[in-house]
Amino acid sequence: MNSIEEKELILLDELKSYGTIAIAYSGGVDSTYLADCAHEMLGHDAMMVIADSPSIPREELQEAIDIATERGWNLRIIKTSEHLKDEYLQNKGDRCFHCKNELFTKMENILSEFGDIVLAHGAIEDDKGDIRPGTQAAANHCVVAPLQNAGLYKKEIRILSERRGLPTARKASFACLGSRFPTGTRIELEAMSQVEKAEAILRARGYRQYRIRHHGDLCRIEIDPLDFEKLMNERTEIVETFRNIGYRFVTLDLSGYSMGSSA
Repeated sequence: MNSIEEKELILLDELKSYGTIAIAYSGGVDSTYLADCAHEMLGHDAMMVIADSPSIPREELQEAIDIATERGWNLRIIKTSEHLKDEYLQNKGDRCFHCKNELFTKMENILSEFGDIVLAHGAIEDDKGDIRPGTQAAANHCVVAPLQNAGLYKKEIRILSERRGLPTARKASFACLGSRFPTGTRIELEAMSQVEKAEAILRARGYRQYRIRHHGDLCRIEIDPLDFEKLMNERTEIVETFRNIGYRFVTLDLSGYSMGSSA
């Protein structure tokens, strides 16, 4: 089995072989590490493409832009319109497919001017055991997964990111705001904005891993169980601010934060 250092060398060799590459960049742990490696090997011939839409919190978008700017990456911001597509808003089990399909379609259309360019995304080895509709969208558009090809797992990417001085090395997991609605519940743009505001409140208070699950006028908070006591101490203020943004009921999920939950 290859060491993480050997896996990184395999990754770097693959990236160099492409000559030019466009990476679906989100500012998350995986795509940020992939972007840094691509920039190391290809410089300006590695383009980081980030989507700007209501399904991405403004703070997340700005952080990703700041990282790219500070490290001198070739960044391109594109507007995606998954939030205008009924297939996405219906929020059935394939929501992620429609989101990624929109992203990769826009990348293909915009980057066609660059000629022969490889599209890549940050899928990792851990993803192979999950049901991920976005993976099908990637396959449909022939988007490569260099991190997965190198056999890299999330824990390894965090270690390698730390060595590179990337600020995302210990960043909490993130998913688009559409994931905060129970599968089968239609996504409304106003409600998506409400979720974003609620999560910004938790973030400002120092919570690291959190989700707001939207159930109409009821808000269900998921946080790390280690933060339960902190939230109870701040309960009055949090309830008041959440009610000010439109929630009538504010609850704490005693199961704690659950990655990949269908809300």
